[in-house]
Amino acid sequence: MPGDLRGPAPNLVVSPPPAPSPRTNIVERGCNATHPAFVRILTNGREKDVPGNQCERVRVEHRSHGVRGAQAGALAPQTDSEVPRGVDRWLYCYNMAMSVRCGPNQYKTLYNILRESCDVLDMPEPELYVTSNPFPNAYTGGVERPYITLRSSIIDTLNDEQLYHLMGHELGHIKAGHVLYRSVGNLLFPLLEMIGRRTFGLGDVASIALILAYSEWYRQAEISCDRAGLLVAQSLDTSIDANLCLTAGPNRLSHEMSREAFMEQARAYQDAGTMESIGKVLIFLLMSGTYTHPMPVHRTQELERWVLSGVYDRIMSGDYPKD
Repeated sequence: MPGDLRGPAPNLVVSPPPAPSPRTNIVERGCNATHPAFVRILTNGREKDVPGNQCERVRVEHRSHGVRGAQAGALAPQTDSEVPRGVDRWLYCYNMAMSVRCGPNQYKTLYNILRESCDVLDMPEPELYVTSNPFPNAYTGGVERPYITLRSSIIDTLNDEQLYHLMGHELGHIKAGHVLYRSVGNLLFPLLEMIGRRTFGLGDVASIALILAYSEWYRQAEISCDRAGLLVAQSLDTSIDANLCLTAGPNRLSHEMSREAFMEQARAYQDAGTMESIGKVLIFLLMSGTYTHPMPVHRTQELERWVLSGVYDRIMSGDYPKD
């Protein structure tokens, strides 16, 4: 991983971002008889198109097919009370103690991106924090009081438009209820590890199967939230660029990055020959089976495939499952 390069940033970062394009809110804020197809609203000084006749709240589409099984299983909590609230609050307090909370008078740009992203996904605003860290990342926490924390290096790595994709991705975790299940997993698996040691490895058989299933669900949840990021960014090119920037990391030559070359790389990886495919299976079994995030090239192509399938356009036109 690269070190802290938050000095004079490359051209991609310091150059003024392109003029933001209007974003479409996928939930109606009110019906307008004179414009049945679209309702115009203003948010944070930006005009946005809102599909009409969609008064129900959006439900972000899940690709994480394992979530239904997890929700039905004995390990899945049925209520928030089954998650140790004390631990959740301690982690919340720790995050608050180590980060800077964003608001109208603190990192206003980030706060406005959060507000508009929440408006697009029609969800309450979680708390937003910034913390110092040289490795680009962002994470979501808090079952009772959701929050999003951005590392300082990820703000340097992405421009404002790409931050919309990032913000939508993190909000997707909250909207889809991933925070609760991740909290349960983070508390459960160290316990399973301890049981395995106490039973001379007999408990490892069950725990390994659970860890593999949980990791697969986690990876699919990340792909679901990439789609939420695209719904907020409303530009496949912007979402691809965000993934490209995070894959390469912050560097002084980032202005030489090519979206087209990256997608050619993604397609070549997906269309690999027989020997390469066997190698990918071995890599999965030996290394990436317990990864919590999909490989960046794979998740980028999954996002492109989702758009090419027509689902994204149908959602933006108002054809989506409603609560």
